[in-house]
Amino acid sequence: MSRRYLSILVPFALLLLLVPPGAASLVLSDVAFTPNAPLTPGGLQQVTATYTIIPSGSTTFARGHSLQMQTDLARAEWSVQVTLDSRNAARQTASGSAAFVNGELLSYSTDHDIGMVVTIDGTVPANASGSLSVLRVEELDNSGNVVPGSVLVISQPVAGPSSPAITAVIPTLTQPLATTPLPTRSPGFAAPFAITALFAVILVLRVFFRER
Repeated sequence: MSRRYLSILVPFALLLLLVPPGAASLVLSDVAFTPNAPLTPGGLQQVTATYTIIPSGSTTFARGHSLQMQTDLARAEWSVQVTLDSRNAARQTASGSAAFVNGELLSYSTDHDIGMVVTIDGTVPANASGSLSVLRVEELDNSGNVVPGSVLVISQPVAGPSSPAITAVIPTLTQPLATTPLPTRSPGFAAPFAITALFAVILVLRVFFRER
């Protein structure tokens, strides 16, 4: 090999040795919610997220690294299933707001396909509003620091308080009672009374003239 090629290859090889192995890429391939979003405050919620691990080094995942997972769901129960070439491999469970997966469970040679299915069963906090982080996954390095660019967050909207039903109040109309107006009488004597009075006057006059 000529010195010209050696002068190019040697610095390039040294550069590769100085560059630390890159972190694996965690890609979200599917997520499902039961019941469907929006989340209901105080209600039960299940989240199932499926991830694919894309290696960027000599193994699918750095053995000294780990995955940290967090949720804002209350009383969360975790089930983490690692898949190897589309078959179930390691499985672990956890309780609480956080769960961890050791890099040993994810580290294989790059000729394998590694995935992960995370299922969380929890309760939406009663005071939740706006948007809730149901699952946050981040890769931690050997020192426990978050690997830049490795954070994946799944958030869902929370349903607002239901508006009270508005009942239309229809006023009840009271119909006036139908009354028959009484006939009005013109002022003066009624017919029977006038006749009686006339006979009385005639009798008085007859008696008066008879005595004379």
